[in-house]
Amino acid sequence: MYHWPYADPALAPGNAPIHIGGSWDISTLLGAYQKGIFPWPIPGLPLRWWSPDPRFVLLPSELRCTPSLRKVMRKTGWKVTIDQDFASVIRHCAQVPRAGQASTWITPEVIQAYTELHRLGFAHSVETYWEGELVGGLYGITMGQIFHGESMFHLKTDASKVAFVALVERLHACGYRLIDCQIPTPHLASFGAFAAPRSDFLAFLEIYRKVNPTGNPWANPLWPKVQGEPAQT
Repeated sequence: MYHWPYADPALAPGNAPIHIGGSWDISTLLGAYQKGIFPWPIPGLPLRWWSPDPRFVLLPSELRCTPSLRKVMRKTGWKVTIDQDFASVIRHCAQVPRAGQASTWITPEVIQAYTELHRLGFAHSVETYWEGELVGGLYGITMGQIFHGESMFHLKTDASKVAFVALVERLHACGYRLIDCQIPTPHLASFGAFAAPRSDFLAFLEIYRKVNPTGNPWANPLWPKVQGEPAQT
């Protein structure tokens, strides 16, 4: 049983941390995700926990993928894998420079905590290779029929998009109901993500985090071929 001992997110402000302080212990971290809360640290300051209102989410069944990206995905140089190099993915997410960010929130404590969550089967990574070289990927947390996206990176144009589309289509095929994108970005909005009232998100989370998916998206580590075709329903 995982335990979140601090503020109730339903009663907290939507544009500020709901709690400051605490630790990276696994019980608290998983208890936070069960309550719709995620850590977003600032290096050198006490740990901050967030549950924004509204919440940015994506329904896997409503993924949007442009024809130009489908064309990119059909190129033969791509290979997409799952859980084959979590350590490299989270390290690249921490190290790859991002526009408008002077430093990374993925601190050594974050890496240690999520690596342990990966060992326990809660955190998963998607790796994108181009002609055998790791060029993109993402990682996040899974609970029931919900995937909480944490971070992504790319070293080649469109590499993180290839990873994201491949993951969403596999999650959809396995019965996942929601992808928690946490905060708005134009990048995720282009795929169909939208802002949902926090109350709706928390109600959805309370139901579907307890429901097993119809399939296991993490069982097969290799996508045989990235076809760039829409998922079948």
